[in-house]
This record gives sequence, C-alpha cells and structure tokens, in this order.
Amino acid sequence: MTSENLARLAAARAHRDLSDLARQGVGVISSGAGACERIEAARRLRVMVNELLYLVVLGEALGGEPWEEITRALCRRDVETVRAEYDEAVAQWEAAPATALHGAKGDAQDLDDWYRRHREDADPPAENPASDLLQTD
Repeated sequence: MTSENLARLAAARAHRDLSDLARQGVGVISSGAGACERIEAARRLRVMVNELLYLVVLGEALGGEPWEEITRALCRRDVETVRAEYDEAVAQWEAAPATALHGAKGDAQDLDDWYRRHREDADPPAENPASDLLQTD
C-alpha cells in the first residue's frame, strides 16, 4: 500500500466519521439541547471538515498531483505557501514505517461495510470502495 492510498484510507475514515456526526445532529435537532450544545456540535463538524480537507489534499500531494492544481482547487493563490503548509506532513507520510499499514485491511473492510449499510440510490454503486483502494498498488 502506498502512502497515497494510506492517506486516502484515512480520508475515507474521516468522511465516515463526519457523516455519522452530522446524522446525529439531525437526530437531536428537536431535543432540549441548548444553544451552546448545538453550536459546539456544529463547531466539531467544522473541525472535522478541515481535517478531512487536509487528508484529501495530503492524498493528492502524495499521489503526485501538481501543487498548482492543488492550490487552484483550494481557491488559493500562492503555490509556495500551500506547498509549505503540507511539506512536513508529506515527508512524514512518505517515510511512514511498514507498521503504519498494520490494520489497513481491517479498516478498509469496516469502511466497506459502513458504506454498504448507508449507501443510497444516488451514491456511487461501489461494493468495496476502501478495499479496492488496497488493490491498486
């Protein structure tokens, strides 16, 4: 498994976690939660979205996507600033030891199961999207 695919797997986990937390927000919308609780829950979602974006960008960078494209997709102007924000993380992920891959297969299977349980008609028809990622190496 490449560092790119490992980052993509981490992004898939972040997608799942974000989806689960967002769904919980719908479930408690009519409860007696106060303004502070609702705002804190929304702030947690925002933090998770930022983490997800970071992982997606990291995966693209590890996959060799040009920094110009990444910068454009982020709606940013300065390529060098964007690259500098991710340089250390890219180097760390590229140097990840083999032990970092431990459990990736199980994580992928869990994500596949979660996806199949929650997939709706308009979603991509993939049966094993996370496990398929492991097969691309």
